[in-house]
Amino acid sequence: MFDWDLLSILLPALAAGILVISTHVVLGRQVLKRGIIFIDLAIAQVAALGAIFAHTNHDLEHLPYVNFWMPALFALAGAAVIAWLSQRMRDELEAVIGCFYVLAAVAAMLLLANDPHGAEMLKQLMSGQILWVSWSQLVIPAIVSIAVLSLVVLRPSILDGMGFYLLFAIVITLSVELVGVYLVFSTLILPALAVNKYVGRGKLAIAYGVGLIGYIAGLLASAIWDLPSGAAIVATLAVSAVSFRFLLKRSDQLDLAAKNAPN
Repeated sequence: MFDWDLLSILLPALAAGILVISTHVVLGRQVLKRGIIFIDLAIAQVAALGAIFAHTNHDLEHLPYVNFWMPALFALAGAAVIAWLSQRMRDELEAVIGCFYVLAAVAAMLLLANDPHGAEMLKQLMSGQILWVSWSQLVIPAIVSIAVLSLVVLRPSILDGMGFYLLFAIVITLSVELVGVYLVFSTLILPALAVNKYVGRGKLAIAYGVGLIGYIAGLLASAIWDLPSGAAIVATLAVSAVSFRFLLKRSDQLDLAAKNAPN
């Protein structure tokens, strides 16, 4: 039976999910358009590496907001390298990004090799701790999300140039802290895939709907059946995306049949 006292936990978690969806749906469509599917995993892993570096460096771990600016610096550096490579190794960029991800993951494992809490930190960064997000943690992500969305609305062309990599790095850094690497990837790619072949109207709104349904269902499932929240949301996002993809394909077929039908 659902415990309504969990609302105090679920509401900030849902708010965190909405913030992630708000920017990731837009950026995810651009990722598919550019054909650089694994850039989100790579940048997220590099941001996680920055968080681990701050955690393991005793000279840094006590500095103000180090858990924000150190992952951001790593993510920005990683995005800058990928942006530079995109101009010089375009045909091999996806393979290079995959290598980038693997190297960052291995570096994280090496940094935490002698840390007694290393395995737990890796698990937290990968799967996230969305159920334990507090309202105070959402202030900076909310401000950044509003700023990014405003910039995209006022200047859509920024997504077509090198500015995309800058925005991507900033957004991913905040998202990894909130929901973990797996959910970052899933939120970017699954809603975008759900509407990728749809030729009707309202693609962006539908993609947002896919993400929102996935997060709500996943959070409810994790609360009711005591499941890991990150894994549950990834699973429900996948179900939501596949369901919408099928329904949208069917909708396109019906519209095409209606157009070709004799008067």
